[in-house]
Amino acid sequence: MSGQFSNSPDKDVEAGTSTFNNDYEDSPFDIASTKNAPVERLRRWRQAALVLNASRRFRYTLDLKREEDKKQMLRKMRAHAQAIRAAHLFKAAASRVTGITSPPPTSGGGDFGIGQEQIVSISRDQNIGSLQELGGVKGLSDLLKTNLEKGINGDDDDILKRKSAFGSNTYPQKKGRSFWRFVWEASQDLTLIILIVAAAASLALGIKTEGIEKGWYDGISIAFAVLLVIVVTATSDYRQSLQFQNLNEEKRNIRIEVTRGGRRVEISIYDIVVGDVIPLNIGDQVPADGVLVAGHSLAVDESSMTGESKIVQKNSTKNPFLMSGCKVADGNGTMLVTGVGVNTEWGLLMASVSEDNGGETPLQVRLNGVATFIGIVGLTVAGVVLFVLVVRYFTGHTKNEQGGPQFVGGKTKFDHVLDDLVEIFTVAVTIVVVAVPEGLPLAVTLTLAYSMRKMMADKALVRRLSACETMGSATTICSDKTGTLTLNEMTVVECYAGFQKMDPPDSSAKLPSAFTSILVEGIAHNTTGSVFRSESGEIQVSGSPTERAILNWAIKLGMDFDALKSGSSAVQFYPFNSEKKRGGVAVKSVTFSSVFSDSSVHVHWKGAAEIVLGSCTQYMDENESFVDMSEDKMAGLIDAINDMAARSLRCVAIAVRKFEVDKIPTDEEQLSRWVLPEDDLVLLAIVGIKDPCRPGVKNSVLLCQQAGVKVRMVTGDNIQTAKAIALECGILASDSDASEPNLIEGKVFRSFSEEERDRICEEISVMGRSSPNDKLLLVQSLKRRGHVVAVTGDGTNDAPALHEADIGLAMGIQGTEVAKEKSDIIILDDNFESVVKFQLTVNVAALVINVVAAISAGDVPLTAVQLLWVNLIMDTLGALALATEPPTDHLMDRSPVGRKEPLITNIMWRNLFIQAMYQVTVLLILNFEGISILHLKSHKNPEKVKNTVIFNAFVICQIFNEFNARKPDEINIFRGVLRNHLFVGIICITIVLQVVIVEFLGTFASTTKLDWEMWLVSVGIGSVSWPLAVIGKLIPVPETPVSQYFRINRWRRNSSG
Repeated sequence: MSGQFSNSPDKDVEAGTSTFNNDYEDSPFDIASTKNAPVERLRRWRQAALVLNASRRFRYTLDLKREEDKKQMLRKMRAHAQAIRAAHLFKAAASRVTGITSPPPTSGGGDFGIGQEQIVSISRDQNIGSLQELGGVKGLSDLLKTNLEKGINGDDDDILKRKSAFGSNTYPQKKGRSFWRFVWEASQDLTLIILIVAAAASLALGIKTEGIEKGWYDGISIAFAVLLVIVVTATSDYRQSLQFQNLNEEKRNIRIEVTRGGRRVEISIYDIVVGDVIPLNIGDQVPADGVLVAGHSLAVDESSMTGESKIVQKNSTKNPFLMSGCKVADGNGTMLVTGVGVNTEWGLLMASVSEDNGGETPLQVRLNGVATFIGIVGLTVAGVVLFVLVVRYFTGHTKNEQGGPQFVGGKTKFDHVLDDLVEIFTVAVTIVVVAVPEGLPLAVTLTLAYSMRKMMADKALVRRLSACETMGSATTICSDKTGTLTLNEMTVVECYAGFQKMDPPDSSAKLPSAFTSILVEGIAHNTTGSVFRSESGEIQVSGSPTERAILNWAIKLGMDFDALKSGSSAVQFYPFNSEKKRGGVAVKSVTFSSVFSDSSVHVHWKGAAEIVLGSCTQYMDENESFVDMSEDKMAGLIDAINDMAARSLRCVAIAVRKFEVDKIPTDEEQLSRWVLPEDDLVLLAIVGIKDPCRPGVKNSVLLCQQAGVKVRMVTGDNIQTAKAIALECGILASDSDASEPNLIEGKVFRSFSEEERDRICEEISVMGRSSPNDKLLLVQSLKRRGHVVAVTGDGTNDAPALHEADIGLAMGIQGTEVAKEKSDIIILDDNFESVVKFQLTVNVAALVINVVAAISAGDVPLTAVQLLWVNLIMDTLGALALATEPPTDHLMDRSPVGRKEPLITNIMWRNLFIQAMYQVTVLLILNFEGISILHLKSHKNPEKVKNTVIFNAFVICQIFNEFNARKPDEINIFRGVLRNHLFVGIICITIVLQVVIVEFLGTFASTTKLDWEMWLVSVGIGSVSWPLAVIGKLIPVPETPVSQYFRINRWRRNSSG
């Protein structure tokens, strides 16, 4: 796999095969990543774009003004909150000096002992004095009728009362734009406005010169065509906006755990009510305003609300207030909800700023560049056509229907001249309408929105639109093990306790009661999970998969979770840490411990087996005696750990030590800084936890490898466990691959210099015992090597790597990043090619036909109304049909698409050139020799029949070409066509409308009825594009992109200059 990428630091994989791209670095449309792009860079491409309808073109790009307004509002809110807090501090200081205290808080009345205004003011102003006057968190919970251990009742009546008293956790959202708003925006197009004005002029002049009966045809037909374009465009855009609204709803609907009726239940973030008790862990987003009930080393990142990037330590007495929208950076705890929805600062902010549509994607920006370039060409062509037609008209070279000159100096009436000039001008403007692919960037947005829906159906929630696009460029995936490659369904299958192997692992009879009691005490307290026993005796265990597995094992050993929790109290807690790979708790037991023969504090540790084992100096045997850990015993246990790891078991060790009560700090502030002792531990047990490989993951890995995407596993697990899972998943082909640097430990990789890391990162397939920083270093090294990196992680500690990666795939994070079961990644990039190729073919053909005919014959075969119909097929209907084309497995046989590779590939250039040249050649031959070739001399109006055949053949060519565009590099263009109902429907609608236009709307569209022979000729001309496409696909294309040749020549000229 690594052979695909050169080790030369000068070579940029994404840029293709050459580095002669310096001339393009300054292009405003060449943005490698919009993920963290500066505002000035984003503003620059908007200013450089040739835009006819800004409201439509920039609809799904980042609204820079709104973004600035949002930041301004946030700054004001922060300043307001700081001012209120400062006032309370002054007030508190003054009351201490004067001895005058504020009056006691008034009762809230109603169903609860406190009112909404009072609780909101305490929470928003973070008024610790008022909270203490209520009796602290306990007094507040009593007023809210909440049990701090069991939460609220949670029945429908209770929830309804709380919502009516304190509001719901929603905020008023701005209504989506109505259909008529989209109609208005579609009509803002500059060219369409000009055409409406031209239609009005044509109508007035036509009625004046030809009378009301015939004079209204031209003007009304152009106006009707423009109106049709506006309505169809608005309908398409409206449907698209509804799709985005649904996606945004899905993104905002985060699932979180709350404690209700003594058990943990998962609910929507919208269903949180005041009085709810919510457990918080590292990586969670605080879902509402609240106060801390109890916490251990809880630290919160409040930068989203305060603007200050420092981490704030929280405790239940001095700083208990938690703000909605902030992130838990460390520790864990439980909070009591005091404010929801618009009664929180975050809710106020969200209510005042409507949902933005996210940043634009690099492809959107580049397509705006393409649209600008084509638009400039179109304007130039339109200018040439206008100039040539006007000159030919006034020099007498333009013929009328009788064959004579249309303009005769001194004889042709002024009204007729004006009418003819309006007609010429209308054709020129219509060329601009067709030439500027205003819908091209929108079509890509539609494609991405469709991709998002497809990925959601595959249980992958995409939070950034650009991720769908960037995924097609990924050259390597750094995957987590747990929950990504494995099922995350863990069970304890092996256990060593008292230095003997327990078989079965949950056989409590083999352990003495005192041994079991100290073991289960540690398990019950040293966990972020919980156990709920219903009245019927049913047990429900919650927590992370590892926690659940150990808790279930302890229950089988006889653990009474509630009794242990109430019979002893946690003095200090050290949450599991990905850097140290362990977590601990200091427990003060009410009952006397026979194990330690005194009432000392027990410090329990649990974590990675070899790391906890390294801190153990003794172990407890089956006789409850402490035995020194000799070298032989240590080696025996390490062999047992390696044996379990080799069978892909996750090994966790549980240990304990005693600590004198009088050495524990009594002051709360000192206690919060007290570090749990982690030496001289007594080993209690080592358990092996099985996490089965996810079904089908081996095929997925193989599929990625075939597509040129290297899958690397980066895990915090033991190197042997990582190796076993990697072999099972196909990331490592055989045991012979399992050596450095293919298989490496995080600490080894970390110790290398940056140059060494960059050199070996290509070869790494598995990294075991890695810290979050090791993952970040690997991602940075791979990006420096030119890779487009996708990272999967559980979000708890992978945030730096997820942020650094080109695509972050977050697994089951509660909070801002949610994506579930993301083991299969769909690569959707074919649709862009289809849309671009189809639109450019129509553009090139329509422009060339009209400009050549105008220059040589002084007339254009495609009229304004006909061109508007072609534009409708191309810009809206065709794009919609191709944008919703589902991906095929064939895509996985193709190498990743580099982000800097040319937008129009050599395959697209070949297909586009063949189709456009064919259409231009055939239709120009018809334009000049059509009357004789089609034997039309005997017809009453041969010129009109000829022009109708040209128009009909041109449209039918586009219908046939839409099939070609579905599969740009496959011979079988019909595969799966019937599965795309929208594509088939749009093709059928286009055919029916074309028949109606030609046969029944001749007066409006300047066409005449065709006999069956002319229809056969039109279909015959269109059908040739299918065999032509097959022949074209057999022609090989050079690997070096066409655009590189121009870059090389420019670079050489610059170098010689």
